[in-house]
Amino acid sequence: MNKQQKDKKMKNKQPTATFCITGALEKYKRVDAIVEIHNKTNARFVSGVSSRTDYLISSRKDTSKAKKAKAFGIEENNIFPIWDWVGGRYSLWSSVGLPIILKIGYENFEMLLNGANEIDNHFREKPFDKNIPIVLACLGILYNNFHNCETHAIFPYDDYLKYLPMYLQQADMESDGKNISKDSSEVNYNTGPILWGDVGTNGQHSFFQLIHQGTKKIPCDFIGFINSNNEKEELHEILLSNMVGQTMALMKGKNILDVKEELGDESKYTNYEIIKNSKVFKGNKPSNTILFDKLTPYNLGRLIAIYEHKIFVQGCIWNINSFDQWGVELGKVLSDEIYEKIKNKDRSDIDNSTKGQLDFIEKFRQ
Repeated sequence: MNKQQKDKKMKNKQPTATFCITGALEKYKRVDAIVEIHNKTNARFVSGVSSRTDYLISSRKDTSKAKKAKAFGIEENNIFPIWDWVGGRYSLWSSVGLPIILKIGYENFEMLLNGANEIDNHFREKPFDKNIPIVLACLGILYNNFHNCETHAIFPYDDYLKYLPMYLQQADMESDGKNISKDSSEVNYNTGPILWGDVGTNGQHSFFQLIHQGTKKIPCDFIGFINSNNEKEELHEILLSNMVGQTMALMKGKNILDVKEELGDESKYTNYEIIKNSKVFKGNKPSNTILFDKLTPYNLGRLIAIYEHKIFVQGCIWNINSFDQWGVELGKVLSDEIYEKIKNKDRSDIDNSTKGQLDFIEKFRQ
């Protein structure tokens, strides 16, 4: 059965259960990846509780949605609580991980947890100079605060991790994108960097040019796996070769003597000087390489936990709270107010810029 047949077969199946998530998970901006998991596992997730809701995942059992769920006849044992202090970006280890279990099975989910637990113990027990999250955090501080690097790039060399950069964007920027310290004073130094990235093979053909020869210094994390999950090992070796080649090029660059040797007789070129200077790479560009033996649930748990602890350490050094997100909360509050103004065509007590946007929306609404 090919992929299209499998997808069609799965699509034709009726959902086995309907879930509603409330509480801490609402802190996600979007849950596209989770929705995809739901669809593939025949589990349907809805935003509100109704008589058709089978399970409710909630931060507390006394929330309004939990009460509505009980009123609709959902048993209390089918309401999965989430601790109030768990933000959405850290919640996959909690009952929010239920969709992951539905997709990969509980045994694999336990492997994911065990991998993260290994890094938890590593972080707690290892000395600073051999502590992976602490070393990565200190490198991040070095580049961010002493080399004035405003961004940090993530390049997984495995298509299965194509959503990892987006996942880490929220984990890092929502945690450490703060300008108020723990003592409530405004900081006078840079905190969280702008995180971005893509699968490495895509990046090579789009934005690696800027990293190699651009005017901005961009620290990069290259994430690779020594052994493949697929049968064609030779293709995986080519993939690894590309990853290592990029890190080598960032480090070494290409000097003028190498370029001259490569070009040969300059009389063959009408624009020799332009070509010669354009092919020089300065090198000395910062990058980390994170290698695992194979992409497994266990190693994925280790990888995510490494970044979570790195984010926490950087927050400690910057003296900010990595576990709140008041900027996100403000946007939610204002969006509710704007919704009412759009619905009621109300323009009172609003600034001219926002009024102009709402008027434009109203003018061209079908």
